[in-house]
Order: sequence, then structure tokens, then C-alpha cells
Amino acid sequence: MWKTIKQWLGATADVVMPRLCPVCGNALDGDERWLCRACLAALPRTRYEEVDFNTMEQHFAGKVPIERATAYFFYEKGSPYASILHDIKYHSMPKMGKWLTARAVRDMEGSRFFDGVDVVTAVPLHRSKLAHRGYNQSEYLARGIADALGTPYIEALKAVRPHSTQTRKGALERWQNIQGNYVLNTKHASRLAGKHILLVDDVVTTGSTLTVCATLLKQIPGTTVSLFTLAAARLD
Repeated sequence: MWKTIKQWLGATADVVMPRLCPVCGNALDGDERWLCRACLAALPRTRYEEVDFNTMEQHFAGKVPIERATAYFFYEKGSPYASILHDIKYHSMPKMGKWLTARAVRDMEGSRFFDGVDVVTAVPLHRSKLAHRGYNQSEYLARGIADALGTPYIEALKAVRPHSTQTRKGALERWQNIQGNYVLNTKHASRLAGKHILLVDDVVTTGSTLTVCATLLKQIPGTTVSLFTLAAARLD
């Protein structure tokens, strides 16, 4: 009864204020969540997880020792799919990111990419940005994975210093911009010893933030670190 009422209310709301697919702009029907079926089917998947020593893993080789790495889809400036990241990060739609990462776990099941992951964590956001934005989008992404896997989400890292935007910076400038910005969260570090930690962020471009954060996690005795991002710029 209550489910029927909720469906009726949802259908009514869609007529009064239709939900739109962020990629194509078409109205979503009652069974579609955040993206329409057509845009979801055409998502430009990287499928890195299906390739040994893939492009993303090569990108981090020699910078920080990681177990494996992948991204769900490709990010290209100006692409309609770029709006997904913008909506998640800036337009108060982090739940779309949580839904997408949970879906990524299902889509990647055959690759066994997530096998052996003990703990999921996220690149942290400094409290000043957290107060302004209201949420850490990467945490939502990480929690979507943790919930889908049935593994704990732990705040393994802390952002202790804000940094200016990375958008218009080159690789060296990005690296210099984030030095000293992150530290281990000593409150939880002892729980992570010997664990396989999945580090999650929204997008990888130069990889400087993930490198710094993964290096910190590797300071915990016996840890193994893998990387997942919702999106990736073309790294090759």
C-alpha cells in the first residue's frame, strides 16, 4: 500500500517538476534513477579493470606502490558526461555518485577488481571546503562502494590545509600545491594495519592527489592500497 502511494507521489512529482538526465537533458521515467537508460548504456567505460597493468596502473608505477587501479568512465572536458562530475561535486547531487559507484561494483564483478578489499576510504576534504560545499563528494563515492561490498568505510586520512583549485594547474604545480595538505587520521590508523585499502576519489587527471594520499596509507604497516576513481582523464 505504502509502496503504491510512494510510486504515485513520485509519478506526480515527475509531471510537476520532471527529473532530467544530466547527460542528455531528457526527462527520466519512473524506473530510471539518475541517468536515462540510453545514456547509462553509452557511458564511456574505461574497462581498465579488465586489463593487466592497465594505463592507470602504469601512470602510478614508480610513484607509489599500488595493488591495482581503475576508473569507471572517461572524463573529457566538454563531453556531456562531464556534467555528471559537475553535478556530483558542485550541484548538491552526491547521491548520484553513490548510486553510480554501487553500480560500478556490480558492473565490475566479473573482473574481480574489488576482491580482497578490506576497507574503503576517500580522499578527504578540508573543513573549510566541507563547510562551503556541505559534503565531500569522494566520501559519497566511497560509501557507495563500501555499502555494495559490505565492507567498512573508514576515514583513514585528514585534510589539514586547504589548497587552491587544481583545475588550471599543470602536473608539477598540482604536486607542489598539495604537499603537506593531508595526514593520516591517527584515530583509525591502528585499525588499518595489514589491510587492503581501497582509496577513492572523483576523478584522476595528473594523479598527484592520489599519489600523496596513497603514499601516506602505505606508511601504515602491512597495508596494500588500490585506487578507484569515478572518472579518469585520458592518461595515455
